[in-house]
Amino acid sequence: MSDSRPPRKTWILRLACQNRVGIVAAVASLIAEFDGNISDSAQFDDHSTGRFFMRTEFETDETSIPPAFRNRFAREVAKPFDMYWSLHDADERMRAILMVSKGDHCLEDILYRCAKRSLPIQVTAIVSNHETLRRNAESRGIPFHHLPVTRDTKAEQEARTRELMRETGSDLLVLARYMQILSPEMCRHLHGRCINIHHSFLPGFKGAKPYHRAHERGVKLIGATAHYVTEDLDEGPIIAQAVEPVTHRDSPDSMIAIGRDIENKVLSRALRLHAEQRVFLNGIKTVVL
Repeated sequence: MSDSRPPRKTWILRLACQNRVGIVAAVASLIAEFDGNISDSAQFDDHSTGRFFMRTEFETDETSIPPAFRNRFAREVAKPFDMYWSLHDADERMRAILMVSKGDHCLEDILYRCAKRSLPIQVTAIVSNHETLRRNAESRGIPFHHLPVTRDTKAEQEARTRELMRETGSDLLVLARYMQILSPEMCRHLHGRCINIHHSFLPGFKGAKPYHRAHERGVKLIGATAHYVTEDLDEGPIIAQAVEPVTHRDSPDSMIAIGRDIENKVLSRALRLHAEQRVFLNGIKTVVL
């Protein structure tokens, strides 16, 4: 006999607070009262800070969460435990703006994964300080905004980028090899909502041609780091990292090619984790559930 019941809707509940006895029980009990079935749950107690983090997926027969659930959760669970919490539709793709300069490898990788729906993100616009990648965007029907930036126009350019985020309803800004430094004001405005990718040679090999300089020093591992952007350049809370071995046989060009592949993988992994509501800021580091 076939099951004629409609598919159940999945929701993601995330929360963070000081750890106390009874948090998990309170969450599970209220979900059960509304006929919700928990399909996945992960939690972490940071003993160094006393902070507790939890991400729970649960299913319901309802296509939307009843206001009564939100009201009771806020009153009976969140308030007594003094917690930050949010509730998300698991099927809803996160809206994001991509910022780029001239390099296209991270941009193309993200757009391909989004087109194949292997990355739960909807790209709402592409912003660049150069015209180089306009065709990459417009060939896919994605709005492209050329916003040149100089020392004199930086504040205006960043204000326009923030305006685009509001206009498009975008929750995330992705620096997909955007080769400009954001102002402290922009970093504070985008706290926890801006992700950057860079090679693993920092802080040892800053500036131009880092792969050539690393090759000269005979490095044996190269990699990439994806992190949230903060006022401390390239030192924000880390979301994802990866490395690959290289040998004396690798040239600077082959190391650059390997590095690009790693950057693609690490950035897409970080975006997926963020879009799936798995990343929690925990001071200068992250908890990934």
